[in-house]
Amino acid sequence: MTYRKGEQTKALIVQKASTLFNCQGYAASSISDIMHETGLRKGGIYNHFQSKEELMLSAFSYSTETMTHYFTEALTGAKGCMERLLAIASVFEGLAKGKFMPGGCPVMNAAIEADDADPLMRQQAIHAMDQLLGAIRGVIESGKRKGEVREDADAEYVAAMFISMLEGALMLSKLYGDPVYMERSIRHLKSFLTEELGS
Repeated sequence: MTYRKGEQTKALIVQKASTLFNCQGYAASSISDIMHETGLRKGGIYNHFQSKEELMLSAFSYSTETMTHYFTEALTGAKGCMERLLAIASVFEGLAKGKFMPGGCPVMNAAIEADDADPLMRQQAIHAMDQLLGAIRGVIESGKRKGEVREDADAEYVAAMFISMLEGALMLSKLYGDPVYMERSIRHLKSFLTEELGS
């Protein structure tokens, strides 16, 4: 019973910290902030994590797993390459409108903040982005095999542009507090995908 309660407490810390870090930033969030969010004392937090860095990495993993859940949910029932790609884009649109994850895309936030200042977090962000890019390439390659996408389509290029458009639009939407930037980007994205992938 004690073990189960300990695991529940650890999960609570990670969940609360992931939202705090994603909204406020990793460097700007103090252990005192986490104590406030969780209602725990410092010892209660360090009983489960040896350092703030360890908690940061656990919280980031939780955030990316949560985003994977939303992507999977959006893809459920989506048929065909274009429909599946637009389903992925719909999650970014939701982020721009304040849905899913408070604070926006955790991968973009971690990548911008970590940069060269936190090599471990940067590696985690790279790994998460590799998975997202890989998923998009996978949808395109599957479309090729099914004859939905033209054979000479460059999946690597399309995936990179896909993410660049959406993450850039998300940044603008967050900065100005207006999802119109995401809406415009998705309109352009549809034209781009039709041009690049059309069989």
